[in-house]
Amino acid sequence: MTGSVEKGTLYVISAPSGAGKTSLVAAMLEQDPVLCVSVSHTTRAMRPGEQDGVNYHFTDRPTFESMIEAGDFLEHAQVFGNYYGTSQSWVEKTLAEGRDVILEIDWQGAEQVRHLIPDCVSIFILPPSPEALHERLTKRAQDDHEVIQRRLEEAADECRNALAFDYLVVNDDFDRALGDLLSVVCAQRLHISRQGPRQADLLSRLT
Repeated sequence: MTGSVEKGTLYVISAPSGAGKTSLVAAMLEQDPVLCVSVSHTTRAMRPGEQDGVNYHFTDRPTFESMIEAGDFLEHAQVFGNYYGTSQSWVEKTLAEGRDVILEIDWQGAEQVRHLIPDCVSIFILPPSPEALHERLTKRAQDDHEVIQRRLEEAADECRNALAFDYLVVNDDFDRALGDLLSVVCAQRLHISRQGPRQADLLSRLT
C-alpha cells in the first residue's frame, strides 16, 4: 500500500513590469525540478518570440469572459486593458500531485489568491531603484514611450502593495536574488508542518 502524496506549496510571485520576475522564475525552474509555473490565460496580443501554451494561453476576450462566468479562474484581473487569469482546476490538480506551483501574477491577483488559499506563500520582487526600472523597461525595446510611462506609473502602484506579501526580494544582483527566492522555497520545505510528518518515523526511533 502506497502512502498519500504530500500536497505541493503554492508560491505567488509578483513584481512591477521590468523588475526581472520572469527571468528569475525561469531560473528557479531550471534549478528545482519540483517547481512548475502556472501558464496564465490572457487577452493581450502575443509578443515576438512568445508561444501559445508556453508563455501564456492566448485567448480572445469573449472566450475569457465566458470562462469568468463559468468560474474557471482562481484569480483574474485587468492590466493595461487586457485580462489575465489563472486556471483553478490546473492549480488544484498540480498541487494535489505534490508539485510546487508558482503563480506569476500582479498584486490584485495575489490578493485574490491569498484570500482563497491562505496557506500560499507570497513573494514580491522589487527593482533596486526607479532609475534601474526605467532603464530595464527602455532596454527591453518591447513597448513605445507611452506604454513605458504607463508601466512606470503602474509600478508605483504595485510597489505600494509590496508589504502585504510574506517576503520581499530586491533584484539588484540577479544571482543573489535567485538565491534568495530558492532559499524561501527551501525554508518552506523544511518547515515543521512539513518536516514533522515526513520525519515522524525518525523522530520516533530517536526518542
